[in-house]
Amino acid sequence: MKQAITRLVVLAVLLVNQTLVTLGWSPLPFSEEEIYEGVSAAATALMAIYTWYRNNNVTKEAQEAQKILDAKKGRKKAQDKTNK
Repeated sequence: MKQAITRLVVLAVLLVNQTLVTLGWSPLPFSEEEIYEGVSAAATALMAIYTWYRNNNVTKEAQEAQKILDAKKGRKKAQDKTNK
């Protein structure tokens, strides 16, 4: 999916570039490869930040929910030990 979005953005930039050339204006000063690398780097950075945010308890609500979850897990482990 990430590659498809990247390709779509590259296509859009290239279409803008071609339109500018057709109208006689200076084209965008980027090669297709530079655009692809830039969009890929941005997408990778955004996904890394999003993944970090989703997998860490950043907000107070998430930290409180983690405490509740840990408490429930602790009770379940204690119950499992007594049932053995």
